Amino acid sequence: MASKDKVARDIQKIQWESMLSRRLAVLGEKGLEPKEIARDAVIRKIRAEIRKISARLRVIDNRQKKLEEMAETKAEKMSVSKEKKTGKAKSSEEPQEMSKRQQKIEKKLEKKKEKKQGRNTDQD
Repeated sequence: MASKDKVARDIQKIQWESMLSRRLAVLGEKGLEPKEIARDAVIRKIRAEIRKISARLRVIDNRQKKLEEMAETKAEKMSVSKEKKTGKAKSSEEPQEMSKRQQKIEKKLEKKKEKKQGRNTDQD
């Protein structure tokens, strides 16, 4: 009974419940009182097995819910990352800020152009 499959556990639970109902019917035919039936060792064993299977089914259900939640959050993260990628593409169309080094280089180039233009206007 070490199955982690929900279907197998459901089948096992049905089997144990049918055993319990048969045993209760047999003891009821003998004319035993409910207190005596509850103390019957076989009945206690069967009920214990049903409790074990029920507990295992709860664990399987919780695990399944957790897997669904994880899949949902993963899908959300994937959609968010795709949106960020498209957001980066939009921002690349806009002029990006230059670093300080690039700004210095631009200023030097502008000064050189101004000097050349000044020389060219002087010669004319």
